[in-house]
Amino acid sequence: MHETRAELIFDARNVVGESLIWDDRRDRLVWVDIVGRRIHRLDPRTSTHETWDTPDLVTSIGLRADGGAIVGLRKAVTLWDFGGLFRTIETIEPDRPDIRLNEGVVAPDGSFWVGTMANNIGPEDTPIAITQDAGQLFRVGPGGDVTSLSEDRFGITNTMVWTQDGRFVTADTTKNAIYSYAWSGSSSRLDDRRLLFSGFQRGLPDGSCMDAEGYIWNCRVVGGSCLARIAPDGRLDRIVELPCSWPTSCTFGGADLHTLFVTSARFTMTAEHLEKHPHEGGLFALRPGGRGVSSNRFGQAVRDAAVGAGSVSTPSSAPGQTHQNKCAK
Repeated sequence: MHETRAELIFDARNVVGESLIWDDRRDRLVWVDIVGRRIHRLDPRTSTHETWDTPDLVTSIGLRADGGAIVGLRKAVTLWDFGGLFRTIETIEPDRPDIRLNEGVVAPDGSFWVGTMANNIGPEDTPIAITQDAGQLFRVGPGGDVTSLSEDRFGITNTMVWTQDGRFVTADTTKNAIYSYAWSGSSSRLDDRRLLFSGFQRGLPDGSCMDAEGYIWNCRVVGGSCLARIAPDGRLDRIVELPCSWPTSCTFGGADLHTLFVTSARFTMTAEHLEKHPHEGGLFALRPGGRGVSSNRFGQAVRDAAVGAGSVSTPSSAPGQTHQNKCAK
């Protein structure tokens, strides 16, 4: 049976919760708060919650084959071991200070794909209007090599999903469009761009995940308040309502990957709105039927020892802040 109602499971109050993944080795959810400059980890069974501060905007996170994480900051792609310092392996477009990283996901080949965008966060974390299509897609290999994946430009890069028929799906939030590209798995270039899904009037596309049937679950940010389940052919299959205005990222997790978890944001919302809707920025969950697929891990084919020259020495680790929180219903 499909659940049609999502419940708040953790009142995170993230400014911009993003990049939600399920760590199947630890049975934990991991995500970032971009503007809050913090990484979160949660055991949804016990509500044990850990947080770590980051030295700058933290835009994405992925799992590594050795048990650590790969993290996108404002400009740098870094290795991190859940408590240590952030070891930079590459800086993306260092000569363009007005560009920052956004979405980042580990690909099936064990590389880390990351998108960029014009910076939209001011010096005091105030919003800046985006006036140019400056975003691009890049691949960071396990050896630290960076490759541009396409000449296409995006307003805001979001969604990174690799389909069962060998295509790559990504979104441009500013265009309210989701695209599909051909990707062979042996090439670092994307081609044959096709419009997969566009014109949906509930918000704009943010992060997505794929289920075991090959359907894409897309978070509809900027007032969309829902998830859209999109069929492989681009048809809208289902809408699931959410108790938040700006859902941002989703992933399947829990026992047998049957639970769909969703992060959200409260960035730019007024005090009056937040007083009426205090759970904006929270973490939500539902069981929509079916199951998800496991996250890829960075360096799965080529172990992290191959990163080599691009990284700096490993620091001593420091524990996160651990909190016990009762589930909110």
